[in-house]
Amino acid sequence: MKKAILLAMIGALIVGFFWFDLDQLLTLEGLKSGLAQFDDWRQSRPLLVGGGFLLLYVAVTALSLPGAAVMTLAAGALFGLLWGTIIVSFASSIGATLAFLVSRYLLRDTVQTRFGERLKPINAGIQKEGAFYLFTLRLVPVFPFFLINLLMGLTPIRAATFYWISQVGMLAGTLVYVNAGTQLAQIDSLSGILSPALLMSFALLGVFPLIAKKVLAVIKARRVYAQYKKPSRFDRNLIVIGAGAGGLVTAYIAAAVKAKVTLVEAHKMGGDCLNYGCVPSKALIKSAKLAKQIRQADHYGLEVTGLHSSEPGFSFRKVMQRVHEVIAKVEPHDSIERYEGLGVEVIQGYAKLLDPWTVEIKRNDGKVQRLTSRAVVLATGARPFVPPLPGIEDVGYVTSDTLWDEFAKLDEAPKRLVVLGGGPIGCELAQSFARLGSKVTQVEMAPRIMIREDEEVSALAKASLEQDGVAVLTDHKALRFEKVSDANGEHKRLIVEHKGTEKIIEFDALLCAVGRVARLQGYGLEELGIETNRTIVTNDYLETLYPNIFAAGDVAGPYQFTHTAAHQAWYAAVNALFGQFKKFKVDYRVIPWTTFIDPEVARVGLNEQEAKEKGIAVEVTRYELDDLDRAIADGAAHGFVKVLTVPGKDRILGVTIVGEHGGDLMAEFVLAMKHGLGLNKILGTIHAYPTWAEANKYAAGEWKRAHAPQRVLASLEKYHSWRRGHGNEQDSKDRNAGLAGRTDGLG
Repeated sequence: MKKAILLAMIGALIVGFFWFDLDQLLTLEGLKSGLAQFDDWRQSRPLLVGGGFLLLYVAVTALSLPGAAVMTLAAGALFGLLWGTIIVSFASSIGATLAFLVSRYLLRDTVQTRFGERLKPINAGIQKEGAFYLFTLRLVPVFPFFLINLLMGLTPIRAATFYWISQVGMLAGTLVYVNAGTQLAQIDSLSGILSPALLMSFALLGVFPLIAKKVLAVIKARRVYAQYKKPSRFDRNLIVIGAGAGGLVTAYIAAAVKAKVTLVEAHKMGGDCLNYGCVPSKALIKSAKLAKQIRQADHYGLEVTGLHSSEPGFSFRKVMQRVHEVIAKVEPHDSIERYEGLGVEVIQGYAKLLDPWTVEIKRNDGKVQRLTSRAVVLATGARPFVPPLPGIEDVGYVTSDTLWDEFAKLDEAPKRLVVLGGGPIGCELAQSFARLGSKVTQVEMAPRIMIREDEEVSALAKASLEQDGVAVLTDHKALRFEKVSDANGEHKRLIVEHKGTEKIIEFDALLCAVGRVARLQGYGLEELGIETNRTIVTNDYLETLYPNIFAAGDVAGPYQFTHTAAHQAWYAAVNALFGQFKKFKVDYRVIPWTTFIDPEVARVGLNEQEAKEKGIAVEVTRYELDDLDRAIADGAAHGFVKVLTVPGKDRILGVTIVGEHGGDLMAEFVLAMKHGLGLNKILGTIHAYPTWAEANKYAAGEWKRAHAPQRVLASLEKYHSWRRGHGNEQDSKDRNAGLAGRTDGLG
């Protein structure tokens, strides 16, 4: 009842405010028209007018009514810079706190009860950094002040904290607005508009947010660095920890701009991509694909001689040997020698942050070295995640990191291989080993493999894997592993659950491919208080808690791709070395990725399921690859190009390509999206014939056909008919006769 009465009173005051046209007084025109009258009242009764103005300002802000900005200008015009600032500073803070308390009294319990779970992270953040966050909003108003007042009332921040932070945070902005008001009061002609004082006031209004952001950055930096002593001189401009894709590119850029940079790597140069991921997996995929093509030689009109069947004869050991040869050939690109030649100091060892500027390196030769640096970039990468399932250590397993060495010891592919995980890595390796002779069972807990893709893509991928002999078990939850012995020897088993029933899968080798986790331990992050949440928490500039410490690559997220790590590396390097002049926000708008199964699945931007989840209206255009001449010639006429556009327009929102060379075909769409080129531009670009790239042009053509101007075409048809000297009726007869003739000819 009390809440209802309070709500009714507030409603009545708001209605009365507009009913009596008081809102007209709180406009710039109303201020200018009544300025002389108000000034007379102020001179005759200064205390009464000053007090009344303060109360009115409190009421306006407490009720979240429009006009606070105009009243701030009026304060400058009526009371001058000093008294105007004092009155507005206290009135705005008191009014804001009243609005805050009303919001808390009326709404907080209801909101927290209904949305408590969702609000837990926000509440935790407010309790931890609420004062600084509020100060930022007050100093650089991202949202209207009345929204800040109401929304903060729903959080756990203390009322006293809210008041004094508001008082301090709004003071600078109040000063600028009041000063502008003092100049407005002096305008008596058009020439007054161009007065230097007034122009300076409005210039301050424009640059104030920029100055405020700089001030905030300085305050925050002082706060986080307070307990550390900054060196007077530094050994390096930049230290990069980790020599994967992110670290290598960061160090390369730093050396290119003549910074003194040290790159620290504890294990192998090139990181996961060269040694365990992209390079070895693609080498294996190529060998596996060739094995399948040999089996299908008759499809290409060929006979495999010297074999009793079309089953290829090969040495699995040699296949794995080739994988390592490929790694060895690529290694020089990422070698210590190459990077030292580029001007990068490379140290092999384990690096740990001792303070924001000091890195301790335990070198592989046993020495310990300490270096200071103005900036540090953490590019420590990620590692395979091994689920803590009962018995998994007893049966043994390999991951995408370890299989290359472990399986290289084998003379033949594992007879029965279980692949745990239905993501891109699991799918690529499951298909490859099936093609190389393993009986592969792929176990995925989700209802489908490649869950991030559209359902039709997942279905096509599953069908492709099953065609190669992979038993794809979706909606199967791995429960435990067992080792059992009988007269025939020792057996390894995986127990899974499907629809409430347990099943047993026997296997010889287990491959865990259920995802990767960032490497976060051992680098001093915990000691320095650098926040982590599966990855290192960074801002839009890749800065951590400390503005001179950055993160890039898999350890920073949100994507775990080599090309994304290299993309982030540019921002990390430039912001670390030149951030005092200009900082750049990372651009994640156009990030492509490819799953290298056969057929490849490539994507950039939105797909249909994401558009639906986000409520984004899209138009879908498809081109089936079974219509593409080159695909038919290559015997790979399956898959499609699917383009999502803004309804009625050719602006590309996302593309999915399923087909041979899908990852390569995607580059054209990535370029188009990056630079705002639509499907009309792709359609108007010459593509060589016969190539796979023509599929992109034909997809654009499908969109154009769907948006053909029918009325214009109908008019053109009549025009051409007229040019031939026919009327509409005769022309129609001619068309029908021609159709009949073609039909007779076919008959």
